[in-house]
Amino acid sequence: MIDKSVTRIWIMRGTFVLLALTILFFNLLPLQTTPRTWAGPDLLLGFAFAWVLRRPDYVPPLLLAGIFLLSDLLLQRPPGLWSLLALLGCENLKGRIRNLRDSTFAAEWVAVAVVTTMVLMGNRLILAIVMVPVPSLTLSLSELGATLLSYPLIVLVTHGVLGVRRPTTTDLDSMGYRA
Repeated sequence: MIDKSVTRIWIMRGTFVLLALTILFFNLLPLQTTPRTWAGPDLLLGFAFAWVLRRPDYVPPLLLAGIFLLSDLLLQRPPGLWSLLALLGCENLKGRIRNLRDSTFAAEWVAVAVVTTMVLMGNRLILAIVMVPVPSLTLSLSELGATLLSYPLIVLVTHGVLGVRRPTTTDLDSMGYRA
């Protein structure tokens, strides 16, 4: 008989993949024919951060790397750069879970803001070093601001609609250790 928790983990992994594919689908839709002077939030990064901080067992590193690499290829970014930086950001936040578990949402939001800023600025820096055309600073800052402002809504959807909640201290993770 299959363990209920293992089944739930795989269902939630599939849910994350479907969510990521839906976000990518809407990013690829040609909604405007003229270039915008502002950028919307990076919802894929926001949802990845929210899921990693709540249930890291639902989004293993290999799954995140595959999703972010797919987004690089579909959104015509340099393949692997954004994937690597986003994965490093997720792993950084995963390492802070124990400290953020007992803190307030504001502390989580600040941690996500710092990591998101580092990911976006690291991307700009590496692109500039290898002499790839870098998006304008206002475009990058508007994406950063929109991502950070949409993070509470992302957490609300993650927690309320998708049911990805932080484990309680009595819950055991998939390895049998206290969460």
